[in-house]
Amino acid sequence: MHQDSPTRAASRHVFVYGTLRRGQANDIMALQPAPAWVGRASVHGTLYDLGRYPGVVLGGTALVRGEVYEIAPALEEKLDEIEMIYPQQRDEYFKRELSVAVALDNGLVRWLNCLCYVYNPAYLGSAPVIASGDWVEAERLRSPNSPRNDRP
Repeated sequence: MHQDSPTRAASRHVFVYGTLRRGQANDIMALQPAPAWVGRASVHGTLYDLGRYPGVVLGGTALVRGEVYEIAPALEEKLDEIEMIYPQQRDEYFKRELSVAVALDNGLVRWLNCLCYVYNPAYLGSAPVIASGDWVEAERLRSPNSPRNDRP
């Protein structure tokens, strides 16, 4: 983590897998207060293509690829707004805490408790599965020049 990372006592970690990933429509690195990069990670679950953004349903043997960041409470509040957790209080996404093995840039692996915004399966309908478990890869294959999403 870099030296300008959020205050350790109040910080948390978040696993992002969709439009909040680096280079995507809602790139978390463009938000304030700035998060600190921690590493790459995967969680067990199924990734669904919901059109302009993905949703993950946890469980199973498939892996969903993403990134882990250290965030301050103020940024967590912004993420809750993006995911319509608060103040809208819709139930399309739920905020969960997971234990995630994070591949650090130095080659080590560190287990961290991470927030993850998971999709409510009641809204899936006939949404297609992203078999690779990687939203960035799926977007690149679909449309190499256009991030068309506005949600994580």
